[in-house]
Amino acid sequence: MRKEIIEKIEIPAGIEVEIAVDELKFKKDGKTIERKFSGCSIRKEENFLVLECKKATKNEKKLLKTAKAHIINAIKGLENKHVYKLQICAVHFPMNITYDKTKHELVIKNYLGEVKPRIAKILPDTEVKVDKDIITVEGHDKEKTGQTAANIEKSVKASNRDRRVFQDGIYIIEKP
Repeated sequence: MRKEIIEKIEIPAGIEVEIAVDELKFKKDGKTIERKFSGCSIRKEENFLVLECKKATKNEKKLLKTAKAHIINAIKGLENKHVYKLQICAVHFPMNITYDKTKHELVIKNYLGEVKPRIAKILPDTEVKVDKDIITVEGHDKEKTGQTAANIEKSVKASNRDRRVFQDGIYIIEKP
């Protein structure tokens, strides 16, 4: 059964929202987050964003709820940063980890005694700090910070080894 669905999201003071055809831009204190949406109409009424689908099917309702969640995450990210923490576990060989800001790469050397270094891609607009055995990933965009943390974790995946014995790696220990 198709019916009309309307969702309202309050915009906090200090956050500017620009609506293009299928794109939203959130701005606060020089920080911007851009999102593309489709499947529902978005309009601004005073200090609310109104998401609306007329005669919505089940899939359109899912798209609307997903868009609402992304908008809420963008607003929360502009108010305070999303922080992921990763733990470095080196049992067999000591790993050497350096962050190259110019190339946006995290270089992992001597992982399980390998000669060739492993490289994790760092997405733009995210900050990475390496402090002894803790890596901190911060950013205003939840998707980019989460993807960066996943890139780091995935870059040191041990293949063709028993995970019960070879527990070396970098693991996410704290999420926002």
